[in-house]
Formats: sequence, structure tokens, C-alpha cells
Amino acid sequence: MRHVLLAALIAALPTATLAERSPLSTEIAGKGIAATEARLAALPDAGPPDLFALAGLRFLRGVERALQLRWQTGVRSDWSELPILRLPIPENPAARAFTGADLTGLLTGLESDLDGARAALDQLGTRDFVLEIAMADLWFDINMNGARDEGEGVADVAGLTLGGGQFGVAVSDPVVRFDTADAAWLSAYTHFLSGFTNVALAYDPGPAVDRVAAASKQIYALWGDTPPDNAMDMMFGRQVDRVTTILQALAQEPDKARTQAAHDHLLAMITENRRFWNLADAETDNDHEWVPAEGQTSALGLMMPPGTAAHWQAVLAEAEAALKGQMLVPHWRYGAEAGINLAKLFADPPRVDLVALIQGEGFLPYAEKGPRLSLASWSEFERLVQGDAMLFAVFLN
Repeated sequence: MRHVLLAALIAALPTATLAERSPLSTEIAGKGIAATEARLAALPDAGPPDLFALAGLRFLRGVERALQLRWQTGVRSDWSELPILRLPIPENPAARAFTGADLTGLLTGLESDLDGARAALDQLGTRDFVLEIAMADLWFDINMNGARDEGEGVADVAGLTLGGGQFGVAVSDPVVRFDTADAAWLSAYTHFLSGFTNVALAYDPGPAVDRVAAASKQIYALWGDTPPDNAMDMMFGRQVDRVTTILQALAQEPDKARTQAAHDHLLAMITENRRFWNLADAETDNDHEWVPAEGQTSALGLMMPPGTAAHWQAVLAEAEAALKGQMLVPHWRYGAEAGINLAKLFADPPRVDLVALIQGEGFLPYAEKGPRLSLASWSEFERLVQGDAMLFAVFLN
């Protein structure tokens, strides 16, 4: 999944001209995310544009802190299971070892920054605002030296090329005019990521990271001075370690308060996404939009097929019904009349036994008869966007 940050849909875009840059955008370009966020947080009476900027920068600051930790510890960008750990960053030749405490700290730190972003959005409320930001002005101080270096721009880190298909970029030097609807979009995104962090923390992976690292160290000590007689470890060793770490973490007794919090965040994400579309549909302008409603165009040149909003809302409606246990998730062993109640699963999560889950025994406490999720809305959405469904899902949230 690539839903990690506002800038995840921007790549290889040139810097906007000075005439297009707002004072705040220029400040971010020159001083960075942390310094600008600190100034806004200290304002005694921040107005609506500043509060939205504060929320957005706290969101991005959480990502920046995670990238800085990765740089310090040399974690590579092949952790596809965790969004922020898969983003490409410059290499640190003097990196220290990555520990379980680092991973736990990364997740709790991100959660704290997302809470801070929502606090600013709560203070903003429903007040109207307009804020223009040049996307190329956003950058992460990955190596923590206070200056923008090569590889630290949002486009460099996002690593996502938007070429061809419905996502072909037709606009250079994009400047986005964020408005009231986008505050609801940002709120929805913070809830999504908070759902992810709470699930991860419910099965705290820190101890498993340390256990697997210690075992790997002992394994490599057995090699001695003789190189292996095959390339199996080179090709699959790191991946096997990652999968082992995840399975060991999931085998723990989970924190029910965390999974319930994740459930609440996912439902709040859907509520805020609906609020975004209601606000966007009520707009009468068409001016450098972030996520365009019907009749609007994106500042990024993203082409939205007619009916995108309605189809996406249908997808979220099915997801909401599943989260509330009103529709059941099918399992290959449970037949055509029964499925898994996700509401019960989040309320009382199990230790994860992968074999038992696949076989069916592991999900039996949550299995019941009732209407099942059909995924028909998702299939219709896929047809609408002609193969770009996951990219649109990332963007639309």
C-alpha cells in the first residue's frame, strides 16, 4: 500500500516559479518542515490558513521523523510491508544498527504527529480558508543537517512516476490551492494512517525485530571464512527475516485497546472522506484543485473519469458495512452463506496463526451467517479507472 503522505502522488516535478509561490510555501522551501511547523505552533492566534498549514506540516513532520530514523539506522527501502519503510532515501555510510525500540518508536512517534495534525484540524473546524503551496517547495531534512540536499525533495522520496493511463501529468510547476474541503481530506488521511499504526502497535513488532536480528547474527557467525555455495541467502535472506519478524509479532497476545482504536480510526476515515466529497461537490470554483470534484480539474493534471466520486463512495460504503459487521468478509472454507465479522475481530483480536487462519479454525470465533461482502463496488471502480484502481485509492483515500 502506498498511502503514506500528501506528496506520494508527485514525482519529478520542477520547482515552481517564484511568482507562483506564497510566503508560506517560500518559507517551507527555505527553512524546512520542522522550523515552519514550530513557528506556526507558536502563533498566539493562528488563522484558518495557518491552522491548515500546521496540520499538514505536522502530518509531513511525522513522515520526516520516520525518514530521519531510517537514515540514522540504515534501514533499506525494501520493507514493502510498512509504507514509510519502503520509501527510497539517501544512504548513510555511518548508519547504526536498527533495533526493535527504533521500530516501536517510529510507530508511536508517527501516531503522536498524526494526533497533533488532527488537533490543529479540530481547532480549524469548518472555517473557510485558501492556502497555495508549490509542491516542489516541500522537502524532508532526511540527514538532519538543516539544508535541502540532493534526494530530499518530495518527488525524490515519493519515487512514484505518474506517466500514462488516467494518471498522466499534464501540468508543470504545480501549485495547489488548498481549501476547506481539503481539510476534511487531510483529516481522513490522518485517520487512515492512525488505523495502520494502531494495528501495528497492537502486535508490537519491537521484540520480534530484536529476536530475528540476534538469530541472524548467530547464523552468519556459522559461515566462518567460507562463502556459501549458493546465492539463496543473498536473494531471499532479508525477505525471510522480514516475514519471520512479522509472523513472530503477530503470534503475540494483541492489545485490544489498540485494535479497537484502529477500528474507530478507520470508521472516522470514511466519515471524513464523505465530508470531503460533500464540501467538494458544493464548490463553485475550479482553481488549482487538489482532489477535483465533478467539473473541476486537478492542479497536478490528474484526469478523473466522470463518476469517480460516486463510485469511490460506493467502495467506502461497502468497507464501512464490513467494519461494522453488517456485511461479512468471505472465507474460502465457510461457504456461500457465512463469513467473518470484522467488528468482532477488531474488538477481540486473536494471536495470529497463519495456518489456522487459512484452514479456517483461526477465524471461527468471528464467523457467522449473514450477507457477505461482494466487492462489486470495487470491481466497478476498477473498470471505471481502467487499471489504475490502487493509485486512485491512494489519492482519494
